[in-house]
Amino acid sequence: MGNTQMHPRPTGRIITPQRTHFRRLAESAEIGTVTRAQLAGLAQSLTCTGLINATESHLLVALINTVPAESFGPFGRPIVFKSNRQLAFEIGRSVSRVSRLLSRLFDAGLVTMRDSGNYKRYPIRSGHGEIMGGCGIDLRILVVRYTELDKLVRQAQAEKRDTDAASRRYRGTLRAVRYALSTAEQHSDRTLRHVGARIDRINVLIRAAGSASSRMLSRATALLERLIDWLMRLPITAVEAQETGKTASPRLENGIHKRNTIPKIRVHSNSKWPSPNADSIPNSACEKSLGPDRNEISQAQNLPKPAVALQDVMKAVPILQVYGLAPKSWAELARNMPLMCRFAGISEDARTRAVQQMGEPQAAVAVAITLEKYSRQEVRSPGGYLRAMTNRASVGELHLARSVFGLAARNCQQELRRDCF
Repeated sequence: MGNTQMHPRPTGRIITPQRTHFRRLAESAEIGTVTRAQLAGLAQSLTCTGLINATESHLLVALINTVPAESFGPFGRPIVFKSNRQLAFEIGRSVSRVSRLLSRLFDAGLVTMRDSGNYKRYPIRSGHGEIMGGCGIDLRILVVRYTELDKLVRQAQAEKRDTDAASRRYRGTLRAVRYALSTAEQHSDRTLRHVGARIDRINVLIRAAGSASSRMLSRATALLERLIDWLMRLPITAVEAQETGKTASPRLENGIHKRNTIPKIRVHSNSKWPSPNADSIPNSACEKSLGPDRNEISQAQNLPKPAVALQDVMKAVPILQVYGLAPKSWAELARNMPLMCRFAGISEDARTRAVQQMGEPQAAVAVAITLEKYSRQEVRSPGGYLRAMTNRASVGELHLARSVFGLAARNCQQELRRDCF
């Protein structure tokens, strides 16, 4: 057997393009523009940005405090020549841990390092005793990136303040909406249970996100405030209704208009609903309440619309009014589709496929139907139900008009039973 040749293991510090870039960037530093105190304060605040952790920040502060303050002045050289053993003793970590921490700081662009042939750190001095260079841990990269890093810290602090304020507002609104839910007496038990489930779902989403952003908290707060307004049903006077252009109720009692988010639909006993194979709206007592709204259709954008009127969809899907998502046009219904998907727990992929296959207005109607059936506990998997509708639409077997008219008929019958009993 021949002698096997063992290739020597590569030695030395790993050199990457990013580390080489940081070394060149450190050479362009203008020493004297930033003081040591400013860099030490920056190093302590960098943990809020997520760029480094607390242990790495501790080591970076120790490196900055090791260099004399004069080294950050004009013609200075802020280079650390301490060994890893000494640094490990100062921060209370092992030597191997310090070596790994220095590598992470190098990768993050907070320090640069230049090694000697025997890995010793030493300065190179001039004839007057001034440090001209050397092999060690170079901190000039902090001087170059001070403005950039300080901006990151300020942005993180501002986001933290906004998040704290949004969190306080959200918690207060959550208490208010739960109190409004417990004191609301003008709504049915089924509606109150449904609204309570929605409130719990919003709270679960916020908790599942962990540290939710200020934008997410603000959107959740807006939804809860909308539910409070709907639960309380604050009355407005006739004068205010004329000024604001709001006519919430066709009946005037004691000079006060009362808001009815789910209007009662009265149907004669001899009214007939269309068969599932019907293509047009029936000429019955419910035709007025379920007939096509030409004004709403004319306000919509140039998009393909379902074979039903927007008012039909509203009568078939009253849950939209519960959430405060009642649209005034097809375009607004399409804009509310992402929010409806969030309420129903429909994924973005399922919504995108539905829009690609059916178009925005028809996909919005399909999502609204899914949300209504999910609120009635008739659908356990809203995402799977919407995907099934999308598959039927791809083969031309989806009939949204039948679903809309069927839901509207059921709502009319339920309202009629309430009036009778």
